[in-house]
Amino acid sequence: MSFKWFGPLALLAALVIGDQIRINRPAHKYRLTVEVETPEGRKSASGVVAVHPDRSYTRRGQTRTLGDAVFVDLGQGKNLVALLAHVDNKLVLDDINYVALRAYGAAAGKRVPFSEMSRQTGIVPVRGELIPVLVSFADPATPGSARQVGPDDAEAVLGKGYRLQGISAEVVPNGYWPLDFGGALGEPVTRGIQAKLPWLDVAGNPAASALRAAGLPGVDGIDAREAFTRK
Repeated sequence: MSFKWFGPLALLAALVIGDQIRINRPAHKYRLTVEVETPEGRKSASGVVAVHPDRSYTRRGQTRTLGDAVFVDLGQGKNLVALLAHVDNKLVLDDINYVALRAYGAAAGKRVPFSEMSRQTGIVPVRGELIPVLVSFADPATPGSARQVGPDDAEAVLGKGYRLQGISAEVVPNGYWPLDFGGALGEPVTRGIQAKLPWLDVAGNPAASALRAAGLPGVDGIDAREAFTRK
């Protein structure tokens, strides 16, 4: 190849790579933390999710979240899972995109622009309608053992001495896609729910079976697996 083409090709490659970074880099990431009081003390778990607006040229998509549901091991064979879903007469998968945005707005007492979310700091509570659907599995290996847990009455499913202490959101470093490996490069999206719920990859839509067992409405109208994991 003639060296006269090296410069233009290198520039083209840089433009293509830069455009892919622009399209695929999340608008912001946030850590969702779930804390539960148990007879053995406080238990908690958290997960980082990434919120991606549609930056493609067609603009036919929509804002989406990548990440996993948060699984809290409570000990004594008990657990609590914060799904990537909410209920508004039926199961809603899109509201998880705006949990941190609305939580920071509620904490500030004013609207926080979506474009400024990556610059927010501090930890804010997630309350009321912002709380994702909570479920518990009597046996995590059995999707049909799922039961919905009320944020204000965890004892009804988990037993005496179990109480949701709180859920919080914290914006974390966005990083530089696709090099967000941690530290200065940004917090990576948390994965691992499939190790906790091994049936997620099994054929036959066991995720839908789990949501139905929990008594959740509108399961037939969604991709049930997305309540547990988004890729």
